[in-house]
Amino acid sequence: MDLGFHVSAFITLFVIVDPIGLAPVFVALTQGMGTRQRRAIGLRAAAIAVGLLTLFGIFGEKVLAFAGISMPAFRIAGGILLFLTALEMLFERRSKKREDRAHEELPDPSVFPLATPLMAGPGAMATMILLNGQIDRAPLDMLLIHLSMIAVIGICIALFLAASLLERALGHTGIVVVSRLLGMLLAALSVQFILDGLRDFGLAPT
Repeated sequence: MDLGFHVSAFITLFVIVDPIGLAPVFVALTQGMGTRQRRAIGLRAAAIAVGLLTLFGIFGEKVLAFAGISMPAFRIAGGILLFLTALEMLFERRSKKREDRAHEELPDPSVFPLATPLMAGPGAMATMILLNGQIDRAPLDMLLIHLSMIAVIGICIALFLAASLLERALGHTGIVVVSRLLGMLLAALSVQFILDGLRDFGLAPT
């Protein structure tokens, strides 16, 4: 078990899910709702997101094998996807997309857009497959990766419950600064995924 790898896995999932950036979106999506209703929506969205990410973490590699996609190729593709997400965070495009979704008329936002694509989006699903593909599917390592994912979703729930307080504390400028810092970190991690994929193909130095 490589502790450094699991710390990196938690950071990667935290950055790609972006609980801090989701908090103000949750406030907008649940505007006018009572505390109990907000709590129910947050918990339901979190449960759905955990279920989706768990499925992709356990069975995603088998789906890739069935489709004839190698793990190195998926690492490179996933790294590119995460890098594009990082660019959106750095230039505030991601937050604008989320705000646009928040203004849509939705009867219950727990499934869409909260659970997917905001919490368990393509980037998070790709990350779960990539992380599980790096550990040779060792049971303990797989468990720790999924526990890291559950911890990140748990942070989402905590921030959802304190979303209005967080929004007032950080303000719009604070949220933008945090989002850009996380975007820089995600960009570096995505490049590492691409290098790992190239190394598996023998195209990058070890």
